[in-house]
Amino acid sequence: MARNPLNRLVGKYAMEAKVTGVGDVTPTMKRIRLAAEAPIEYRYTPGQHVRIQINDPLSMYGLLRPLETLRSYTIWEFDRDARELELRAHLYDGDGIGLRWARAVKAGDTVTFWWPQGDFSVRDADYHVFVGEETASVAFGPMLRELDASAHVYGVLESETPELDPPLPGPHTLRRVHREGSPATSSTVTLDAVSRLDLPEEPGVAYVAGEARTCQMVRDHLVRERGWPRTSIKVKPFWTPGKRGLH
Repeated sequence: MARNPLNRLVGKYAMEAKVTGVGDVTPTMKRIRLAAEAPIEYRYTPGQHVRIQINDPLSMYGLLRPLETLRSYTIWEFDRDARELELRAHLYDGDGIGLRWARAVKAGDTVTFWWPQGDFSVRDADYHVFVGEETASVAFGPMLRELDASAHVYGVLESETPELDPPLPGPHTLRRVHREGSPATSSTVTLDAVSRLDLPEEPGVAYVAGEARTCQMVRDHLVRERGWPRTSIKVKPFWTPGKRGLH
């Protein structure tokens, strides 16, 4: 497999892929299917993401604006034998380079991605708690599939309205709550729902993802109100207003 010169910058192998299909998961979430041009030899753990090249980091534009070159997308499905993976993008309000790419990408496009990154994955525990919103659902889906049917699972998944609920695989379910116009930042809707979860007395492991301030509020609740150690809470902030590169 040929090495891409950008490996020196990002520490990962770069791969080329064709977009084989796009479609709507919900009115505000898009699926993007990729087929790699070479065998995918790298280890994958459910919950990880890839980095998609939006602008060439080695171009003059990329050298002057390095934060405007790559964007992260969580892997929803992965088929090593078929060399295929599916990404899902939440199309929230905004005009960033990642949003523009996700809205415009179409079947037949060629993309470069770096394979794979992140340590947001399930751990061994007596029970599991998942808390987040639409952006977190893309990681939660493959993580839930990783768990046995006998696993004890609790959690909260927030979205704007029931019509925009992102689908999750069974058999495990999370409590669905809805903002109905309330802010997704520092979400009291999510926090209130977490405070009402009937959890076992002893801590399990929690996976908290999505908007950064909401993640902090949920973590603080588990630590201060529930007595959980911080080491039992895995936090993955995907976004917050005014900041880039949180994935």
